Amino acid sequence: MTNLLSPRVYRVMGIASLIMAGEAIFSLPFHVVRFFRPTMLEVFQVSNLQIGQVQATYGIVAMLSYFFGGPLADRFEARNLLIVALLATGMGGVYFAQIPDLQGLYYLYGFWGCSTILLFWGALIKATREWGGLQQQGRAFGFLEAGRGLFAAILVSLAIAILSFTLPDDLDRLVAGARRQAMQDIIHLYVGATLIAGVFVALFIPVQSDFKPSASTAFIFRRGLTKVLNTPLIWPQMLIVMSAYVAYKGIDYYVLYATQGYGLTEIEGASIGGLSSWIRPIAAVLAGLLADRYKPSQVITIAFGTLIIGYCLFTFMTPEAGLYWILVANVVITSSAVYALHAIYFALVAESKIPIAVTGTAIGVISVIGFTPDIFVAPGMGWLLDNSAGVAGHQKVFAALSAFAVLGFVSSLFFIRGMVRRTVAS
Repeated sequence: MTNLLSPRVYRVMGIASLIMAGEAIFSLPFHVVRFFRPTMLEVFQVSNLQIGQVQATYGIVAMLSYFFGGPLADRFEARNLLIVALLATGMGGVYFAQIPDLQGLYYLYGFWGCSTILLFWGALIKATREWGGLQQQGRAFGFLEAGRGLFAAILVSLAIAILSFTLPDDLDRLVAGARRQAMQDIIHLYVGATLIAGVFVALFIPVQSDFKPSASTAFIFRRGLTKVLNTPLIWPQMLIVMSAYVAYKGIDYYVLYATQGYGLTEIEGASIGGLSSWIRPIAAVLAGLLADRYKPSQVITIAFGTLIIGYCLFTFMTPEAGLYWILVANVVITSSAVYALHAIYFALVAESKIPIAVTGTAIGVISVIGFTPDIFVAPGMGWLLDNSAGVAGHQKVFAALSAFAVLGFVSSLFFIRGMVRRTVAS
């Protein structure tokens, strides 16, 4: 394939493959519940708390996988790890389409916690950092997130079309089994995307001819972990990623808020989620360009400040039909800030000058704390929603999101302060 394409085109196809892989593999465990939560709750016959506990299973397995997946990415070729992870996750999606019971969901999400993280995550971030080189880290991660956002928006638009085609406008005329069929078709769409992404990775991510694995994964783990933990700026990065990821998980509740707070239909609510998804590529590209022009830490601080304002508005505002425009405007603003953070927070690894040889280990260490929201956000928010009637539950959710945005803002200030001290000391 390399001989048929110019180096420039092959390079573009390389990042495109990483983009497809980076979004498709998470579409099955996350997109279905994020964009089609009301329909999923109905089809799988689960509550917000139960689906939150299922997602927590994913988070627990993922936390352990982050820890060991980083050194694994430093030892083995990214291409091989990515292909195996995509194939395994897609096969899990085939089981998902059978609409398993609650116990089956626990097993499935635990399996996905391993397939999407242990084999995949560290390899994806390391491959992206290598693609960006020394001078384009913000751009590399910005392009990755923007492309993932565009791919996600295309997929969710197709999925909404499936839902619209299957469900009538008047749900009183709903045919028995129609919701189930729509859900299965949506899942099959995401399975296909995951497997196709695996084909693209196999075609366009090159085999590293100069790749020389070290003596053992254990040796890499000990050496890399010591070097990473001795970097003081690693600690605020953990809190920044955790706070930003809480915000990212918070987008899962926009659709339910729109339907329960503003009385929108399942299709109209999914369209709010679709709007948020289409913002993602624009916000990510702008964040990446700004991060290269200024510094990732500065852009991150501004994004957290924006989230504090937006979440406070949702916390104290009472939804009314005449205020629908505020819902749309605030979804646009907060989604822009969330996706900007999601695009560039790993660019802090390069800004803090962690050696590229231990990138996988650094990502693993940061992710152990940074992605713990996979464990506590879904069950915590589900409990708030199930135990507080109507809008009150959603306001408590946004109050919690506000608190984490404050934590992220303060942590980013500590990171900037640490960089200034290091510059003065040198």
